[in-house]
Amino acid sequence: MNNNYIYTNGLIQETSPYLLQHAHNPVNWHPWGTLALEKAKAENKMLIISIGYAACHWCHVMEHESFEDTEVAKVMNKYFICIKVDREERPDVDQVYMTAAQLITGSGGWPLNAIALADGRPFYAGTYFPKTKWIEMLEYFVDLKKKNLVSLKKTAEQVTLGIHAAENVSFKETGKIFSLDELDKSFAAMKPNIDFIKGGANRAPKFPMPSNWMYLLHYNYLSKNEEALKALTITLNNMAWGGIYDHLAGGFARYSVDTNWHVPHFEKMLYDNAQLVSLYAQAFQYTKDPLYKKVVYETLDFIKNELTSSEGAFYASLDADSEGEEGKYYVWTKEVVDKILGKDAAIFSAYYNITDAGNWEDRNNILLRNEPDEMIAKKHGISILDLNNIIEIAKIKLLKIREERVKPGLDDKALSSWNALMIKGYIQSYRVFGEEIFLTAALKNANFLLKNAIATNGEMTRNYKNKKSSIHALLDDYAFTIAAFIELYQATFDEKWLQEANKIMIYTLEHFFDLATQMFFYTHNQYAHLISRKMELSDNVIPSSNSEMAKNLFLLGHFFSNDNYISKAKQMLVNVAEDVQRNIYFYSNWGILQALFTSPLYEVALLGDDFKKKRKQFDEHYLPNVILLGGKEEGNLTLLENKFMKGQTMIYVCRDKSCGLPVSEVEKALQQIIY
Repeated sequence: MNNNYIYTNGLIQETSPYLLQHAHNPVNWHPWGTLALEKAKAENKMLIISIGYAACHWCHVMEHESFEDTEVAKVMNKYFICIKVDREERPDVDQVYMTAAQLITGSGGWPLNAIALADGRPFYAGTYFPKTKWIEMLEYFVDLKKKNLVSLKKTAEQVTLGIHAAENVSFKETGKIFSLDELDKSFAAMKPNIDFIKGGANRAPKFPMPSNWMYLLHYNYLSKNEEALKALTITLNNMAWGGIYDHLAGGFARYSVDTNWHVPHFEKMLYDNAQLVSLYAQAFQYTKDPLYKKVVYETLDFIKNELTSSEGAFYASLDADSEGEEGKYYVWTKEVVDKILGKDAAIFSAYYNITDAGNWEDRNNILLRNEPDEMIAKKHGISILDLNNIIEIAKIKLLKIREERVKPGLDDKALSSWNALMIKGYIQSYRVFGEEIFLTAALKNANFLLKNAIATNGEMTRNYKNKKSSIHALLDDYAFTIAAFIELYQATFDEKWLQEANKIMIYTLEHFFDLATQMFFYTHNQYAHLISRKMELSDNVIPSSNSEMAKNLFLLGHFFSNDNYISKAKQMLVNVAEDVQRNIYFYSNWGILQALFTSPLYEVALLGDDFKKKRKQFDEHYLPNVILLGGKEEGNLTLLENKFMKGQTMIYVCRDKSCGLPVSEVEKALQQIIY
């Protein structure tokens, strides 16, 4: 025990930065596990299950107000067994108790605090509680347990039944044909919820929701619907100009508290930035807007500088707070800006909306844009080139000063699923922009996962810190890793990555797949010890693991000519088709799969010495209904058999097990792809 601390609890042996933040609370916290549950049963105590994550502002507030308070700790320790959970390490636990909170209160969020019987069945769950309300609530349930234990058990039983029923899915007959008309209807249903002025959804808080805009990009490619493209570009432009984007160092905050992307909730999450890099890269590929390229390069600089370990692993997040204040690291007073920039301060302040009164709290300013370069250059009587030079030099000066400030806390655990999302972001950026350093970063991380998170039989672990992995992987770890390796194959034509993807798929089908519904459980069949074994169906800030697995089955089915995989993917989509039609906003990754079933998928084989050059030419185009395969020689894929011509580099465009005549020019191959 460290003598500098008065208290040390059962979290001290954990590696999660969030759990370690609570290791010296006076609350006698336990990590989630059988020991804590057995202790609750042995001592006939109720459970407090408190769930949060390292970058969560209100989690820190509740810790300071309640969990560091000895008066609160006395009540918690006397009557409860107290369990702390890092939701990023254990989203399966979070999923169960978040469902309980939504059933009981109609809403959810973090911190999430559930009160449960000793067996884990919850009878109450809520989010943030001020100290007084927290004590009152705990004492109420202590009293109720003494006086009417039967009512608590009855409530716990009803809530548990609700948890079992939530996001339930049933097997549906598969004789369905998907059409563009259905995609049109989904967009029509989505349209009233889109903010066509500032982008995103027309409500606050406003989350980036990358898979929504990925869907609209794909949908516009098929339909040429101008409103879909407008919704996409307005969203990307306003996010890139808004306060949600870090204009000095790159990278996006988790969400904006207002409808204008103005005031961010300042934490920066790996999963958001990974997906947004993919989105902006593909949007550039489609539109050639230089703003999108700038966002990709700056965000990947942020990932390299702030969220990458020497091993090539990607860290989870940066906190919203520094020195106990939300956003303190990122904001500026005009007085400070004037002092640092001198004669250039006026132009910089006009560019980023910096005023004496401030555009946020306490005369502080969040950097954000709302006028194009042309307008600001004209107002100040300078060229756009001079304007850009002034802004870039000023950003370097301010960033240097900012780096002397106390930095937000870093959550330096590596999560397999989020690392895989980042691999995909790097690879898609490499394919669009051709930067070898992007490919190098992706390969380094992929090899890191192979070494530290993936066993020879395909089983995975979820977390990594201090050379330790302690948590069995969940479905999203498998799903996003498979997707990343599929993408890696298309960028390298190294069949190792497809074979690894298929190995993991075979393992996942054995341990997660439900034969009755033809969907995947979120937890491994050997490690499913919660009160309910759930399925993750709807897409949110991260796509659901089932939608990603369905896409993986579809793509691997084509790479390996495996019709069973493709039929499984279709069955999964049919099972949720009504939800996709009704609410594409929360089923947009499923919507992308629907788009893949709606139009032909083209398998484009590039074989010969010059394959890299021709692949690069293909990647100048946004082609969401094309998969690429090939190399210098045929390799081992069925689709490549008998296609190699010595001394020539040939392109074969195939669909439905039939190939057109081989051509040597990319432009001629593109003419065979109907869109």
